[in-house]
Amino acid sequence: MSALKSNPTSELRPIIAITMGDPVGVGPEIVCQALSNPSIYRECRPLVIGDAGVLKSASAIVGKSFQFEEIATPGQGIYRPGTMDIVPESRLDASALVPGAPTKKTGRAMVEYIFKAIDWAMSGEVLAVVTGPIHKGAMNAAGFDYQGHTEIFAERTNTKKFVMMLAGDRLKVTLVTIHMAISRVPAALTREKVLTTIEITHDALKRRFGIDRPRIFVAGLNPHAGEDGLFGDEEATIIAPAIKDAKEAGINATGPHPADTLFFHAVKGGCDAVVCMYHDQGLIPFKLIHFQDGVNTTLGLPVIRTSVDHGTAYDIAWTGKADCLSLEAAIRMAARQAASRVRVKALNRK
Repeated sequence: MSALKSNPTSELRPIIAITMGDPVGVGPEIVCQALSNPSIYRECRPLVIGDAGVLKSASAIVGKSFQFEEIATPGQGIYRPGTMDIVPESRLDASALVPGAPTKKTGRAMVEYIFKAIDWAMSGEVLAVVTGPIHKGAMNAAGFDYQGHTEIFAERTNTKKFVMMLAGDRLKVTLVTIHMAISRVPAALTREKVLTTIEITHDALKRRFGIDRPRIFVAGLNPHAGEDGLFGDEEATIIAPAIKDAKEAGINATGPHPADTLFFHAVKGGCDAVVCMYHDQGLIPFKLIHFQDGVNTTLGLPVIRTSVDHGTAYDIAWTGKADCLSLEAAIRMAARQAASRVRVKALNRK
């Protein structure tokens, strides 16, 4: 049994599993860059699940030096600056890999890293998971029929209701619908889906972000939030009733607000999160503000999961040009969410 499992509420920094991501993308480079920052180790014990040979090659590319420790379980890690603790879930031939050119082997490897991290999070051996960028096409080519990380976590943890949040210091957004053609969005919206998104957002702001009385703005779907039905009736028939249900449950949610003015007030401190109806409605303003340091976190799961807010960036993979700020932010957010969850559990026991 690991030290963490034997005393999960001790003063020890939480063990955070970090999946390396796509071996031929920027994942290995940003892992090496992020873990070269000693301050990361003051907040958590970072455990990399990936490929030791690939990480050694990546460290040379970005000019970072580590003592690489290959371990089998989280409890065996050293977790100190200058050391990278790695669970070698794959052993690829790094010299044979072509940057930006995924194969079935690399596709399978990136998914196996995630499986291992989720299983350890479910068993309590790690307190959170931070995921590196993966390539959906490579994953599918390797025989895994998932749209992305979120679906893997949902299936592996048997979670039916979950919400994607993009989080930064100035703005947090959650999405009612995620990856679908915009023409399909109106039909996909239901009162229940909007309410569930509001509820999960509210719960996460309290439990993971430590906000006692979260304030939530809910965006409309149509221009001017429908203009009293002139530009659409989804606000009146779906979104407003869901907000009414949320208020009756004691949630401080307001709206539907016109999206063209909503985000101005949100970033000025008017709310703690914005519930958006579709992908680009939330991600365009979010990335305008948090393009480099934004974090993707999945709410509603029984485990804490954060991720970088970017892809594999094949065009710059293995050139040393990738920026690790999003990964650093994801690691810090995971560590703080883990600490907040421990505090909430301790208070509930009193």
